[in-house]
Amino acid sequence: MKNISFILIVSLILGCADQTTITITKFEGSSEFSNSILSLSQITEDENSNSNFNFDVENYELGVQTIGAGENGLANSAEGQHIHMIVNNGPYSAHYTSDFSKELQQGNNLILFFLSRSFHESIKNPNAFSLIQVSSGAQEHEPYDLESEFLFYSRPKGVYEGNDTKKLLLDFYLVNTEISAVGNKVRATINDSEFMIDEWVPYYIEGLSTGEVTIKLELLNSNGKLIDSPFNPVVRLVTLK
Repeated sequence: MKNISFILIVSLILGCADQTTITITKFEGSSEFSNSILSLSQITEDENSNSNFNFDVENYELGVQTIGAGENGLANSAEGQHIHMIVNNGPYSAHYTSDFSKELQQGNNLILFFLSRSFHESIKNPNAFSLIQVSSGAQEHEPYDLESEFLFYSRPKGVYEGNDTKKLLLDFYLVNTEISAVGNKVRATINDSEFMIDEWVPYYIEGLSTGEVTIKLELLNSNGKLIDSPFNPVVRLVTLK
């Protein structure tokens, strides 16, 4: 009986020792690209009902590696800098040229485009994004109010393996709103760990165990209440191997 009790106590201690603490810390040091511009110049539809988007990009080069890529510990795209396209706050698609096509679901689609560094950190200047809505299909659809306060989820995304699991980029995009210590905030819930964010910057997520990770982002007002805006909150699952 004593041996069983001893084994149980040791197992509990080892189990506690295996548990890690999830942390988020501000990620700093990226080039600002404060004068970069992304402008939507044209939208057309082809014979297959795909939407074709044409952009003007100034002071930013698509398809090249961002300075610091490979040194910051973050997963990086070998194809270089790109445009993130987020439809109805779903997982983004990455586009490495200024002209590209996308098949949209039937209905009214709220679409955010923004310039992204090769390691997927968004460019957060007021000229580096475009927010539009595109209606697909014959029926009329209720339009979104583009003046609403929006929170869009960007990273992390998908599956991470090896060294890429050590530091994940937490990055989101705000439109028509700001966050601060006395104003709106973003609440990030990573598995069971909750973080209140009052500065719009990228963050490292560390201390995650392998397996499935649930990340929930909520845009809150100064009283801690969920802001009534489209696709708020947003939840993602990512996998660490």
